[in-house]
Amino acid sequence: MVRILFLGEVTGRPGFTAIKAGLASLKEEYGIDYTVANAEGMTNGFGIGRQHAIQLSKSGIDLMTGGEKLFYKVDMVDFIGHQSFILRPANYPPACPGKSFRIVTLKDRKFAFISLQGNALLQRQNLQNAFTTIDSLLKKLAEKEPQIIPVVQFHAAATAEKKTMMFFLDGRAAAVIGTHTKVLSADETVTDKGLAYISDNGRVGSFMSVGGFDPETEISKLRSQLPLRSQECWNDGIMQGVVVTIDEESGRSTAIERVSKHVTIRRPEAKPDEKGSDDTAE
Repeated sequence: MVRILFLGEVTGRPGFTAIKAGLASLKEEYGIDYTVANAEGMTNGFGIGRQHAIQLSKSGIDLMTGGEKLFYKVDMVDFIGHQSFILRPANYPPACPGKSFRIVTLKDRKFAFISLQGNALLQRQNLQNAFTTIDSLLKKLAEKEPQIIPVVQFHAAATAEKKTMMFFLDGRAAAVIGTHTKVLSADETVTDKGLAYISDNGRVGSFMSVGGFDPETEISKLRSQLPLRSQECWNDGIMQGVVVTIDEESGRSTAIERVSKHVTIRRPEAKPDEKGSDDTAE
């Protein structure tokens, strides 16, 4: 059996601190073979910079995915094209840099980890249809690697769109893991055809927060309608996600389990040259 840990969105410095505090023990507890994380909120909650991507990789994250915030940091545009551990959604335009899937061998079986973004409710424009994109990609992969096991991370806002993708890929993929809302949903399931699904695998960072951000700032934004900058929150550290167990012989999932582990996170004291900045992960 292959066990894959899908972590929710890593949100800012609190998220990275939670990774450092709890990832190793979590992987040991569940016997994890491979770890995937949504990393598009790693840098201050909006995008992921080059240095932060490297830090996450060194901290035990094997593969990172993102959605509409992936390129908010300019240095990611060039960096993503030179790395295989960060994926951009497969239905982005062909001119967009980066890879949309990664083939990994786990216990002598090849897995294709695929990133995909939904079309409903998200503001990003000019995306190809998520369903036609994944349909075409899976057919191409099957022609080259008939025994490959597809695993899809679907970054989408609408639960209905994610659930529709579950039915669309049932029997064709081992898992469809939803991301974007940063709220761990309770609808995890394994279909009769062996597809593991959850609408959203939550977040890594502050639990007592608004999507990882300081509640007071978010309240002020909604009350005043001013474009205030969201602030990171250090209350009640948590690591959320799911562990998916896949039978490498059949290519079918046998289990999916929610993970929600509280960890201790503390705001690091700013060095003299870092005061006023929250762009540093350590």
